[in-house]
Amino acid sequence: MIHPTALIDPAARLADDVEVGPFSVIGPDVEIGPGSRIGPHVVIKGPTVLGARTRIFQFASVGEDCQDKKYAGEPTRLVMGDDNVVREGVTLHRGTVQDRGETTIGSRNLFMAYVHVGHDCVIGNDCILANQVTLAGHVKLGDFAILGGLAAVHQFCHFGTHAMAGGGSIITKDTPAYVMINGNPAQVHGLNLVGLKRRGFSREALKALGEAYKLVYRQGLTVEQALDEIRTRFALAETETFAASIEASTRGIIR
Repeated sequence: MIHPTALIDPAARLADDVEVGPFSVIGPDVEIGPGSRIGPHVVIKGPTVLGARTRIFQFASVGEDCQDKKYAGEPTRLVMGDDNVVREGVTLHRGTVQDRGETTIGSRNLFMAYVHVGHDCVIGNDCILANQVTLAGHVKLGDFAILGGLAAVHQFCHFGTHAMAGGGSIITKDTPAYVMINGNPAQVHGLNLVGLKRRGFSREALKALGEAYKLVYRQGLTVEQALDEIRTRFALAETETFAASIEASTRGIIR
């Protein structure tokens, strides 16, 4: 299960059935859950916790010191849930004491080749980050977020649940839930209707979200006016999620 050329620190805690490929290096303060498979030439540094059935491919760097110049060697963490797939060359960095002290990643996420996740990011569940997506520090992704290849997200930006970014998008503002964005700088191009239909959103919810979207982006209202109108006209969980994602924005939403 563990290749004889792998270097595993005695202080690392690996479940009994974890596989580790040749020439991989696992440091102290690393915990890896059951059913996980670590490929060849992988480096995992702690403090890091990887959940069950984690799959990491060759040349990934997981839990390394972050690239923030303020970082001074503090014992910050990376914590990942279950069933994540980390493809070739991915870099996932730990947090900083200036923020949460932890980079947090949920479950069932796919990080395609050469993705970078910066310090103190918070990533939900079931997200897809295509090849060479780059998240700066302090970025937050909601559940089911999808970012196309080469998309880049500015630090402190929030990217809403079920939102989608086209390949090469440069994202410098917050992205509301359920919308589709593209471009440099990124602009909104409607709701992520195909994704929402695939995930079983009801016809009622899709219709209400379409009308809520128009209130924000098509009626010439201020954000505050649009949110008041959405909450007056609709009483669905989906429209409240859309409104709340806008209301929580600290950088301003993509227009």
